[in-house]
Amino acid sequence: MTPAAVGFQCPDDVRAGSAGVRRARPVSRWSGARRRFGPVTVSLVAVNVVVFVVTAVSAVSVGQSPLDNWRSPVFEEFSQVPVLVDVFGQDWRLLTGAFLHIGITHLLLNMLSLLVFGPELEGRLGRWRYLAVYLVSALGGAVAIQLFGEPARPVAGASAALYGLLGSLGVLLLVAHQDLRGLLTLLAINVVISFLPGVSLLGHLGGLVAGALATGLLVLTRRRTAAQALSLVVLAAVLVTLALAVPVPLVVLGL
Repeated sequence: MTPAAVGFQCPDDVRAGSAGVRRARPVSRWSGARRRFGPVTVSLVAVNVVVFVVTAVSAVSVGQSPLDNWRSPVFEEFSQVPVLVDVFGQDWRLLTGAFLHIGITHLLLNMLSLLVFGPELEGRLGRWRYLAVYLVSALGGAVAIQLFGEPARPVAGASAALYGLLGSLGVLLLVAHQDLRGLLTLLAINVVISFLPGVSLLGHLGGLVAGALATGLLVLTRRRTAAQALSLVVLAAVLVTLALAVPVPLVVLGL
């Protein structure tokens, strides 16, 4: 017999009763993070971290410090350089640059910001809409740099996409008639920071506008999934067309 809280129980009865009880399964840290922050947000952070590691290893392969990852062949191949996009047709740089970061501090600051703002928007918009807004925002920042930035200057970072998330959140708060003062204050602070040396104000503003536009289209086409998807595809196509339609000034080429 097996001692119980009250009296004794038959071992066979104990085993039979335990067989019908589901045991809690241990949750991995990855699964816990996906539940807490959202699967898309966590996946975006993971992709950015993996890309940083790849650039760090690439830097080591050519004799550079892993912390100087921007001196790696991988970084040079995928960062956004307007003249290379326009003259040499390296269109992939419009988007790949958004997954590169210049040093570990740049990466950590952007990923922390993504973990702060991303889950809120992922919950409000849903997974695919949230991812679409993120990518369109990154593309919007790239277009602004392509049109108005320094043609030969490499640019990288997820900041444009993050500003797009702020613009998206602003639209959602406005539609819901919620207080915008906190968000506007945060935006004002970040715009001031954008004037610091080495920070791309153009990319930030381009991402902000693109994120707001993308979310505005989602709001206008709410409850119509096909229309939402089509409107975002059209917006992305317009942005790409703008980026590729305006040539780099000839002075860059020495002509």
